[in-house]
Amino acid sequence: MAEAQTAGLYLVTPAQPSLGELPDALGAALDAVPVACVRLALARTTEEDLMRAADTLRPVCHARDVPLVLTDHFRLVTRLGLDGVHLGDGARQIRAARKELGADAIIGAHARASRHDGMTAAEIGADYVAFGPLTQSSLGDGTLAPLELFAWWSEMIEVPVVAEGGLTPDLAADLAGIADFIALGDEIWNAPEGPVAALRSYAERLG
Repeated sequence: MAEAQTAGLYLVTPAQPSLGELPDALGAALDAVPVACVRLALARTTEEDLMRAADTLRPVCHARDVPLVLTDHFRLVTRLGLDGVHLGDGARQIRAARKELGADAIIGAHARASRHDGMTAAEIGADYVAFGPLTQSSLGDGTLAPLELFAWWSEMIEVPVVAEGGLTPDLAADLAGIADFIALGDEIWNAPEGPVAALRSYAERLG
């Protein structure tokens, strides 16, 4: 990884969004700073909920040339007009997702803090591998991904790496040169200063 590289931003939707408010909030965030990707990640996962959310957020993202990916439900991606999937169980479904979605779809895999799972996902075709959380959060089983994991990955593996879960602006600064992207969800949507101000503070720390 080149020394001048700094991590980009990746947004994760609230788990229980207000679809009346989120499109404007997301649009404002995407207009405020460059964002590489948005992930639709709902706590309620009925097909109807996902369809409604996708139909609401897809135009916001696509109007700004930002891909929108779905958490886990890869068989719905094409039907919902989305750009790919983020698989929460590491490498287990990558081959099936790639067969379903084709070569051009984005397929990401969350490998918790497991170097082995991350390498397996990368080897069988993930477009990115995510590790996290970095501090205690609602993500995962409480096992934390250390900064050393990202430093090692950035030196050894070409597949992009994403840091997510329990991030702070200070951690973002530490990750700026050793992660390709940092994924922000509750860190901005629940911020007292509002999502746009919070997102800008992270972007500033990334340099």
